[in-house]
Amino acid sequence: MAQVVTTSKLEKWGGGNSPFRVSWGKLMMWIFLLSDAFTFSALLIAYGALRFSSVAAPVFKIPFGTDLHHKFGHFIETMQHKGIFTPNTWPAPDLVFNHLPFAHGIHLPLIFVSIMTFILIFSSVTMVLAVEAGQRMQKSEVSKYMLMTIVGGFAFLGCQAWEWTQFITEGASLTSNPFGVPDFAAFFFVVTGFHGFHVFSGVVLNIIIYLMNLRSAFDKRGHYEMVEKVGLYWHFVDLVWVFVFTFFYLI
Repeated sequence: MAQVVTTSKLEKWGGGNSPFRVSWGKLMMWIFLLSDAFTFSALLIAYGALRFSSVAAPVFKIPFGTDLHHKFGHFIETMQHKGIFTPNTWPAPDLVFNHLPFAHGIHLPLIFVSIMTFILIFSSVTMVLAVEAGQRMQKSEVSKYMLMTIVGGFAFLGCQAWEWTQFITEGASLTSNPFGVPDFAAFFFVVTGFHGFHVFSGVVLNIIIYLMNLRSAFDKRGHYEMVEKVGLYWHFVDLVWVFVFTFFYLI
């Protein structure tokens, strides 16, 4: 008769070193980021499918630096009369995102969003430096680079708020879009808003880590792994923005 082995007698893994050679905290962060990547992927794939199933607006070139108010008067209305901005065509990003603070009315396509992208990427660099300083147990350097990362995050959010304000002022909303297909504005607000929420969450986490570091919490623990965990999240947010930038502003 075969011997029955009960579960209680089976040898179990007793903990200790992770089979993934990584701490449970980092593993959980990677799992969270993977699930979040699926959400962003679904949104961007849906946007891409809608984008390429729609009719593109006729090509209309405007020289860089043109005074739109002087040449076209009411720019949006002029483009609508020319058949460039119509409810049945997908708007050209270079004609939609062409404003710059203190130079409103001058045609400067994609300059402002390029500045936003540079700010976010630079904040990712300062986060790398904060993580590296933490590995060397340099409290003061971690504080310095974390503070720079926080400032970069707030600067990006400020830029996004200004861009949203311009877009809404010109008549865009979740249900309307003076530049073309209404779904373009809806996706713009949903996707960039969802990403902006992630940036805001990252800034809050960075502030918490910064304050904990000021109180020497990581020196007492003997490691700065928490900085690395938050760094993973911040780099993910930066990486997602590269795809958002490509989908919404370049194609």
